[in-house]
Amino acid sequence: MPSMAKSGPQGMSSAGNDSDDFLVVGQFRRAHGVRGDLIFSVITDFPERLTPGIRIFVGESKIELVISRLKPHNSGLIFGFKGINNPEEASRFVNQLVFVNLSDRPSLPEGEYYHHQIIGMNVNNENHEELGVISEILVTGANDVYVTRTSDGREILIPALNDVIKEINLEKKTMTVRLPDGLI
Repeated sequence: MPSMAKSGPQGMSSAGNDSDDFLVVGQFRRAHGVRGDLIFSVITDFPERLTPGIRIFVGESKIELVISRLKPHNSGLIFGFKGINNPEEASRFVNQLVFVNLSDRPSLPEGEYYHHQIIGMNVNNENHEELGVISEILVTGANDVYVTRTSDGREILIPALNDVIKEINLEKKTMTVRLPDGLI
Protein backbone atom coordinates (compact mmCIF):
# COMPACT_ATOMS: atom_id res chain seq x y z
CA MET A 1 0.00 0.00 0.00
CA PRO A 2 1.18 3.57 -0.65
CA SER A 3 2.56 5.46 2.31
CA MET A 4 3.55 8.93 3.41
CA ALA A 5 5.85 11.07 1.32
CA LYS A 6 9.10 12.47 2.72
CA SER A 7 9.79 16.16 2.76
CA GLY A 8 10.90 19.20 4.65
CA PRO A 9 8.65 21.82 6.23
CA GLN A 10 5.42 22.60 4.41
CA GLY A 11 6.13 19.76 2.02
CA MET A 12 8.73 21.71 0.13
CA SER A 13 11.28 19.09 -0.69
CA SER A 14 12.01 19.89 -4.28
CA ALA A 15 13.75 22.97 -5.55
CA GLY A 16 10.58 24.13 -7.22
CA ASN A 17 10.06 25.00 -10.85
CA ASP A 18 13.59 26.21 -11.55
CA SER A 19 15.06 22.72 -11.77
CA ASP A 20 13.93 19.15 -11.37
CA ASP A 21 17.51 17.99 -10.70
CA PHE A 22 17.87 19.31 -7.14
CA LEU A 23 16.29 18.95 -3.70
CA VAL A 24 16.26 21.63 -1.02
CA VAL A 25 17.98 20.40 2.17
CA GLY A 26 18.22 23.64 4.14
CA GLN A 27 19.16 27.28 4.24
CA PHE A 28 22.18 29.22 5.42
CA ARG A 29 21.29 31.70 8.17
CA ARG A 30 24.50 33.61 8.86
CA ALA A 31 28.29 33.45 8.91
CA HIS A 32 29.86 32.07 12.08
CA GLY A 33 33.36 32.56 13.45
CA VAL A 34 36.54 33.66 11.73
CA ARG A 35 37.10 30.59 9.50
CA GLY A 36 34.20 31.25 7.10
CA ASP A 37 31.73 28.79 8.61
CA LEU A 38 27.98 29.12 8.05
CA ILE A 39 25.06 28.32 10.33
CA PHE A 40 22.64 26.01 8.51
CA SER A 41 18.92 25.46 9.13
CA VAL A 42 18.03 21.86 8.30
CA ILE A 43 14.87 21.14 6.27
CA THR A 44 15.69 17.64 5.09
CA ASP A 45 14.56 14.36 6.62
CA PHE A 46 18.11 13.06 6.10
CA PRO A 47 20.60 15.51 7.67
CA GLU A 48 22.94 12.60 8.43
CA ARG A 49 23.73 12.51 4.69
CA LEU A 50 25.36 15.96 4.92
CA THR A 51 28.91 14.97 5.81
CA PRO A 52 32.43 16.21 4.98
CA GLY A 53 33.22 15.56 1.33
CA ILE A 54 29.60 15.93 0.16
CA ARG A 55 28.85 18.42 -2.61
CA ILE A 56 26.04 20.91 -2.05
CA PHE A 57 24.69 23.63 -4.31
CA VAL A 58 23.80 27.09 -3.05
CA GLY A 59 21.26 29.63 -4.28
CA GLU A 60 19.43 29.97 -7.56
CA SER A 61 22.68 29.75 -9.51
CA LYS A 62 23.55 26.47 -7.72
CA ILE A 63 27.11 27.41 -6.70
CA GLU A 64 28.88 24.16 -5.83
CA LEU A 65 30.56 23.84 -2.44
CA VAL A 66 32.22 20.85 -0.77
CA ILE A 67 31.64 20.40 2.95
CA SER A 68 34.98 20.23 4.80
CA ARG A 69 33.73 20.25 8.40
CA LEU A 70 30.52 20.35 10.38
CA LYS A 71 29.23 20.33 13.91
CA PRO A 72 25.81 20.51 15.57
CA HIS A 73 24.53 23.95 16.54
CA ASN A 74 21.24 24.31 18.45
CA SER A 75 18.64 22.79 16.10
CA GLY A 76 20.86 23.15 13.03
CA LEU A 77 24.44 22.65 11.93
CA ILE A 78 27.58 24.71 11.35
CA PHE A 79 29.37 23.98 8.08
CA GLY A 80 32.85 24.82 6.86
CA PHE A 81 33.75 24.56 3.17
CA LYS A 82 36.79 24.05 1.01
CA GLY A 83 37.82 27.41 -0.43
CA ILE A 84 35.89 29.56 2.05
CA ASN A 85 38.31 30.82 4.68
CA ASN A 86 36.79 33.94 6.25
CA PRO A 87 33.42 35.44 7.19
CA GLU A 88 33.51 37.87 4.27
CA GLU A 89 33.65 34.98 1.76
CA ALA A 90 30.93 33.10 3.65
CA SER A 91 28.58 36.10 3.89
CA ARG A 92 27.67 35.93 0.19
CA PHE A 93 25.77 32.70 0.96
CA VAL A 94 23.68 34.06 3.86
CA ASN A 95 19.90 33.44 3.47
CA GLN A 96 20.49 31.21 0.43
CA LEU A 97 18.73 27.88 -0.05
CA VAL A 98 20.98 24.82 -0.09
CA PHE A 99 20.40 21.95 -2.54
CA VAL A 100 21.72 18.47 -3.24
CA ASN A 101 21.57 16.60 -6.53
CA LEU A 102 18.34 14.67 -6.88
CA SER A 103 20.41 11.65 -7.86
CA ASP A 104 22.16 11.81 -4.46
CA ARG A 105 18.96 11.48 -2.43
CA PRO A 106 18.59 8.38 -0.28
CA SER A 107 16.22 5.73 -1.50
CA LEU A 108 13.02 5.28 0.49
CA PRO A 109 11.38 2.06 1.63
CA GLU A 110 8.76 0.48 -0.63
CA GLY A 111 5.54 2.50 -0.60
CA GLU A 112 7.15 5.79 0.51
CA TYR A 113 7.62 8.71 -1.86
CA TYR A 114 9.26 12.11 -1.90
CA HIS A 115 6.89 15.06 -2.23
CA HIS A 116 8.47 16.06 -5.54
CA GLN A 117 7.40 12.65 -6.90
CA ILE A 118 3.78 13.24 -5.84
CA ILE A 119 3.29 16.86 -6.91
CA GLY A 120 2.09 16.99 -10.51
CA MET A 121 0.51 13.52 -10.47
CA ASN A 122 -2.80 13.00 -12.22
CA VAL A 123 -5.41 11.72 -9.77
CA ASN A 124 -8.12 9.27 -10.84
CA ASN A 125 -10.81 7.50 -8.89
CA GLU A 126 -11.22 3.73 -8.96
CA ASN A 127 -13.57 4.07 -11.97
CA HIS A 128 -10.67 5.68 -13.91
CA GLU A 129 -12.40 9.09 -13.88
CA GLU A 130 -9.92 11.97 -13.78
CA LEU A 131 -10.23 14.08 -10.63
CA GLY A 132 -7.36 16.54 -11.15
CA VAL A 133 -3.67 17.15 -10.62
CA ILE A 134 -1.85 17.34 -7.27
CA SER A 135 -0.61 20.92 -6.96
CA GLU A 136 0.50 21.04 -3.33
CA ILE A 137 1.00 18.90 -0.26
CA LEU A 138 -0.12 20.08 3.16
CA VAL A 139 1.89 18.60 6.00
CA THR A 140 -0.30 18.08 9.05
CA GLY A 141 0.37 16.42 12.36
CA ALA A 142 -1.52 13.26 11.48
CA ASN A 143 -1.02 12.73 7.74
CA ASP A 144 -0.22 14.69 4.61
CA VAL A 145 -3.08 16.11 2.54
CA TYR A 146 -2.80 16.23 -1.27
CA VAL A 147 -4.30 19.41 -2.73
CA THR A 148 -5.73 18.34 -6.07
CA ARG A 149 -6.86 20.97 -8.60
CA THR A 150 -9.71 19.99 -10.88
CA SER A 151 -9.99 21.11 -14.50
CA ASP A 152 -12.54 23.77 -13.45
CA GLY A 153 -10.20 25.19 -10.78
CA ARG A 154 -11.77 23.65 -7.68
CA GLU A 155 -9.67 21.97 -5.00
CA ILE A 156 -10.12 18.49 -3.61
CA LEU A 157 -8.25 17.80 -0.37
CA ILE A 158 -7.20 14.15 -0.36
CA PRO A 159 -5.84 12.67 2.87
CA ALA A 160 -2.69 10.58 2.35
CA LEU A 161 -4.09 7.47 4.00
CA ASN A 162 -3.82 3.84 2.91
CA ASP A 163 -7.64 3.58 2.90
CA VAL A 164 -7.79 6.47 0.40
CA ILE A 165 -4.65 6.12 -1.75
CA LYS A 166 -5.03 2.84 -3.62
CA GLU A 167 -2.18 3.02 -6.13
CA ILE A 168 0.72 5.28 -7.05
CA ASN A 169 2.38 4.77 -10.42
CA LEU A 170 5.56 6.83 -10.63
CA GLU A 171 6.23 5.93 -14.27
CA LYS A 172 2.79 7.11 -15.42
CA LYS A 173 2.67 9.93 -12.81
CA THR A 174 -0.79 8.75 -11.71
CA MET A 175 -2.51 8.13 -8.41
CA THR A 176 -5.69 6.11 -7.95
CA VAL A 177 -7.85 7.02 -4.97
CA ARG A 178 -11.03 5.91 -3.22
CA LEU A 179 -12.50 9.09 -1.84
CA PRO A 180 -14.51 9.02 1.39
CA ASP A 181 -18.17 10.04 1.03
CA GLY A 182 -18.68 13.79 1.01
CA LEU A 183 -15.13 14.70 0.00
CA ILE A 184 -16.11 16.08 -3.42
